[in-house]
Amino acid sequence: MTERECREALQHARRLVVKVGTSTLTHKTGKLNLERMERLVRELVDQVNAGRQVVLVTSGAVGAGMGRLGLKEKPKTLPEKQAAAAVGQGLLMHMYEKFFSDYGLLVAQVLLTRDDLADRRRYLNSRHTLATLLKMGVVPIVNENDTVAVDEIRVGDNDTLAALVAGLVDADLLILLTDTGGLYTADPLTDKGATLLSCVTEITPEIEALAGGAGSTWSTGGMATKIQAARLVTSFGIPMVITSGLEGGRIGAVLRGEEVGTIFIPREHRAHTRKRWLAYGPAPQGEILVDAGAARAICRNGKSLLPGGVVAVNGDFEQGAIVSIIDPNGKEIARGMSNYSAEAVRRIQGRKTKEIGEILGYKDYDEIIHRDNMIVLV
Repeated sequence: MTERECREALQHARRLVVKVGTSTLTHKTGKLNLERMERLVRELVDQVNAGRQVVLVTSGAVGAGMGRLGLKEKPKTLPEKQAAAAVGQGLLMHMYEKFFSDYGLLVAQVLLTRDDLADRRRYLNSRHTLATLLKMGVVPIVNENDTVAVDEIRVGDNDTLAALVAGLVDADLLILLTDTGGLYTADPLTDKGATLLSCVTEITPEIEALAGGAGSTWSTGGMATKIQAARLVTSFGIPMVITSGLEGGRIGAVLRGEEVGTIFIPREHRAHTRKRWLAYGPAPQGEILVDAGAARAICRNGKSLLPGGVVAVNGDFEQGAIVSIIDPNGKEIARGMSNYSAEAVRRIQGRKTKEIGEILGYKDYDEIIHRDNMIVLV
């Protein structure tokens, strides 16, 4: 799909996930920027009025809490971060509820943790809850449950959370609103020669190298996390656009097919919901390293992983565990559910399928990972 074709297709998007970053929602003091919040809400309401369904993934709870608590620097300890989030989350939702209600729309707070996505039953429950809210005309406002999360206080960051939510609700588009206009060839704040990349068709090492480190004083992410989110959501078959949240009208412009921000072209085929959970719900419990032939068969032809293509195993996992598949360059190319334990895979690696029974004394499956239980990430 070309950039023009993809952008034109956005005009038909009916279910959107929009993520807004802390630097867009707050002043440099850390306090909420109410003017920008109200403008954002107005733009989202306009899309709802046009017949679209909208999920908002919002940052800003910790930042808002810092502003209310009078903190000048980001808290360094987990309890301090959770305290700031606890104070800020209520303030954040209060303002969203006020702004949305002014336009006659209801909102619902949805707080998620990694466990909610890793557990299959809770994953499906979250999916059904969000779908029901959208059907009822409610705007779900999603955030990481920072007050109780203990794994680095977040799923990873709200960019990644937004990508996961986009997959969770079968979104047609993910929009990341940030304090830059998109992905640039260099940091536009320090390099006047930096130019905006209008389109990214593949996330190569060169694209990853363009991403810098963490963002502003108040935010937790940066362009690197947005590239990670793009890799994730495009593997689901969902397009993503990074554009400025500091300027009004950008959401509408994206949905009109205008060339604003940076668009990331998705894979042609949408991954099934179960595959999305397999890949990004549970954390991988090990790694299976494959040779070039197996990597090619998996990535280009969608084949299952057979013992003959395995060269090494890292970690100690049981049958049914989620594992990463690593190519000869050390890159994760897929994730899936292993039909055999790590010990068993080590014993049959490099061997033919017909030898499995003789080596192990049993053969439950021909494949180490069947393609139906695998998602390709490149």
